[in-house]
Amino acid sequence: MISFGLSDRAGRRVALHEVHDENWRAVADVAPLDDQRRCFAPSAARYLLLSMREGVWNSFGVYADDTVVGHLMWGRDDDGSHWIGAMLIDGADQGKGVGRAATRTLMAWLADREDCGVLRLSYHPDNVAAGRLYASLGFQPMTAVEGDEIVVEVSAQAVIATTSRVEAQ
Repeated sequence: MISFGLSDRAGRRVALHEVHDENWRAVADVAPLDDQRRCFAPSAARYLLLSMREGVWNSFGVYADDTVVGHLMWGRDDDGSHWIGAMLIDGADQGKGVGRAATRTLMAWLADREDCGVLRLSYHPDNVAAGRLYASLGFQPMTAVEGDEIVVEVSAQAVIATTSRVEAQ
């Protein structure tokens, strides 16, 4: 379990858990809202398969207290950058701050790794809410694109500095 003591707006403690025999079905069943299907797979099952079959991505279940409410994955690129991929919060739990807390948790955990210098992610340009979230977390646009998605990045040092300030408060 990875937790930095962050909560969603309902006060539920948000943590990341490895996907294992007891929780994989609940993680696989995570689904976006219907109008988000142009930006996301119909369920987290696709992302779990990518993690299992490609050997590039590592999946986590996103928990709010003891309930699976999402999926988030990460990978390390050949250039040494660490990527955050496929954050999918279940439609019923969106808009409650779970995605922000989960992303901040993964950012802090990755930035603390000795081999991490920069974190990157990409999102579909139609996903305006994601763009706002990532900008508020310090991600800056790059000139590179990933398919039809916008690529943004933040330095691990900036994440560590922000995490330290949050923990000190």
